[in-house]
Amino acid sequence: MAFAEDIWSVGEAKIQGKPIVYKFINTAPPASIRQKLPWLTVISWKYDGSENNGMPSKIVNEAMVKLEDALETIDGRETLYLDVYSATGNNLKEFAFYIADREHFMVNFNHALHGHPAYPIEINFYEDNEWNDLAKLHQDFGVDR
Repeated sequence: MAFAEDIWSVGEAKIQGKPIVYKFINTAPPASIRQKLPWLTVISWKYDGSENNGMPSKIVNEAMVKLEDALETIDGRETLYLDVYSATGNNLKEFAFYIADREHFMVNFNHALHGHPAYPIEINFYEDNEWNDLAKLHQDFGVDR
């Protein structure tokens, strides 16, 4: 399963008057790949951004960058999972992936974060066979699917 989605976009939206910065893949992979990755997986980090217009403080952001760097080392990209977007703002950081298998992904996730401090994150899985979450993001930013 080879999909070269090297082009990412960055966009900003407002939710409840607070900026949300999105980084997302411009193009959804072909249906042959999407059907193998039916689980939308969202890693969420809630933080207090009340003094920074809903954005993380410098210290929290530095920890988020370390987490993001570790997420980029998860084994199985394009076969077990595909990272599709991240969002930061309004007191919340999210990393979104589409994955094939929850248990296998979590084993690889925990391996990639081995030796890291415990991050204050929550991981949720949603069945999204049609990749509607990414399609809505593309629609919101006027990007063709």
